[in-house]
Amino acid sequence: MQPKPTTHQTAVRRGPPTEPLWVQRFLIGAAVLVLVVLIVVPVLNIFAYALQDGVAAYFKHLTGDPDTWHAIKLTLFVAPIAVVLNVLFGIAAAWLLTRFSFPGRTLLTSLIDLPFAVSPVVAGLMLVLLFGAKGWFGPYLQASNIKIIFATPGLVLATMFVTLPFVARELIPVMQAIGPDEELAAISLGANGWQMFWRVTLPNIKWGLLYGIILCNGRAMGEFGAVYVVSGHIAGQTDTMPLRVEKLFQDFNLPASFAVASLLTLLSLVTVALKVILENWKDENVSE
Repeated sequence: MQPKPTTHQTAVRRGPPTEPLWVQRFLIGAAVLVLVVLIVVPVLNIFAYALQDGVAAYFKHLTGDPDTWHAIKLTLFVAPIAVVLNVLFGIAAAWLLTRFSFPGRTLLTSLIDLPFAVSPVVAGLMLVLLFGAKGWFGPYLQASNIKIIFATPGLVLATMFVTLPFVARELIPVMQAIGPDEELAAISLGANGWQMFWRVTLPNIKWGLLYGIILCNGRAMGEFGAVYVVSGHIAGQTDTMPLRVEKLFQDFNLPASFAVASLLTLLSLVTVALKVILENWKDENVSE
């Protein structure tokens, strides 16, 4: 009598989907239609409006207005700082949560996910209540002539808060799957902590780290709610690109608004393209 096949064996032997061909085509068509209506058409519409007056006018809208040009430079300044700091935090948090057991570990894991659950506007208000003129640390900051709210440090803090989980959440499952065996072997062979990290840990987590950096950067450049609260919306000083788009739109300067929006969209598309390239590169390396 032959043994009864296990659930895993049954799943492996299962053939291709048995749905009728019209059902498969309907589902594929519905998915493509949703993508076209919600993503492709709006993106093409942004670039069409941005370039409707010609390429020369497009670049004039971006570089000819000092406030817009400052918003572009400020975004490209704030986002990398937030990404670098979140990379450092993400690596440290992933290392702590996957290599050590301690009281409060579950609570710390939940707190890392908190920015996903809290509205960015609430996060910005929280920073104002902490570092504003009438906040908890406001008097001390004013006495020390340190300005956080309505200044660049506030933008960095707000951007860091909303992008905090991305790197850590990418690295935690990767480091759990790898395990500590190779790291313990390196230590037993005489490697110190930094040698173990650079030669063993970092090569093993590089793909997850790159994914986290890409996602974190894309979210940082497009942040609106938290940055809106802490920036004060001061043109030429604390306006980032998303805030500048909103202000130009409210002023009925639609060509300039769509020009800045198209640049922000282009940066997002570059981020998505990098993610796809890295995924393909990873698959090729794994297959080899």
